[in-house]
Formats: sequence, C-alpha cells, structure tokens
Amino acid sequence: MSRTIFDTPVINSFFRALSLLGLKLAGWKTTEEYPKAKKYVLIAAPHTSNWDFIFLIAIAFAYRIKVSWMGKSSLFKGPIGPVMKWMGGIPVERSKSTGLVQQVVDRFNASENLVVTIPPEGTRSKVQEWKSGFYHVAHSAGVPISLGFLDFKKKLGGFGPMFHTTGDYEADLKEIQAFYKDISGKVPHQF
Repeated sequence: MSRTIFDTPVINSFFRALSLLGLKLAGWKTTEEYPKAKKYVLIAAPHTSNWDFIFLIAIAFAYRIKVSWMGKSSLFKGPIGPVMKWMGGIPVERSKSTGLVQQVVDRFNASENLVVTIPPEGTRSKVQEWKSGFYHVAHSAGVPISLGFLDFKKKLGGFGPMFHTTGDYEADLKEIQAFYKDISGKVPHQF
C-alpha cells in the first residue's frame, strides 16, 4: 500500500491535533475501546450524510488508525484523484461487477496491516437491505469486522465489538444489525 495522510510525518500529527480539537469543539466524544487487530474490515454505519466521511477521518486520526476507505470511482477523477488516494481512498466502480471482493481480499492477504472501511449500505440514500460485500471480504480474508459507528443524536463515535463471521450470512447480519438498532445517523430517516 502506498503512503497516505495517516502515515505522512508532521502532517499526520497536525491532522490528529486538528481532529481532536474539532471533535471536542463540536461536542463529540469517542468510545474508550478501539480495535487492536492489525487487519480488519471496519463497517461504518449509519451512512446518511457527507459529514460521515469527515467524522470518520477525524476519529481515525484520534485513534491513530490508518484507514483505507472505499468510494465511488468518480471521486478519484481529475486533479483531486491523487489527493483522495492519499487520504486512504480506494476507487470502486459501482456500475458493474469487477471482482471487487476478491481484489480487497487479495489486498488483505498481501498486507501485514490493513483496515478497510466499507459502508454496508453502499450509499447515503435509504436502502432496503445492506450490501453483502463487507461480509464476504471479511469472511474470505479471514479477518474480523469492527462495528464502527457515528451516533449523531448522542454525538458519540467509535467502535463496538469485533465480530467474527461464521459463514452464515443471514444469521450474522441479524446480529451485526442488532448492534446498530439504537444508533442515529445525521439524517435518521435515511437509515
């Protein structure tokens, strides 16, 4: 993996200080516990607003976690593309099947340390059901899923428990979604 904002000296320290200050001024608190694993899929839910990304990055800096995140490929076009990659972005072509799960699994297999953030809804819009890619990546790579969250009502962000997949997607999904039942996104009716 290439160097990102999370492992660029001086800039990392600056953005960590800025993130801690920004979270405090905005009245946000973070959970005490955070994942100590070297490799995991971080699901970020609920995903209802562009603000989710800003808070995700701020919380990642606060915890000193180097996160990679998946975003629609249009975010990586033009002069902003290299900046988005430097911020940990992985472009995703959502309009066609591209073997994305296997590509991410291959990254996990080739990496000693890797945290990939995947919003299970796949969009900020309201969805009837979550996309299963996050689950299949974690299960195929043999890595746990960290239940990351942003609760805008409580102004609390951070991490729930680590979840280890069993291979029974339906049963595991019910257990994962149960964790999020009382968490409120920025736009609650979208979740």
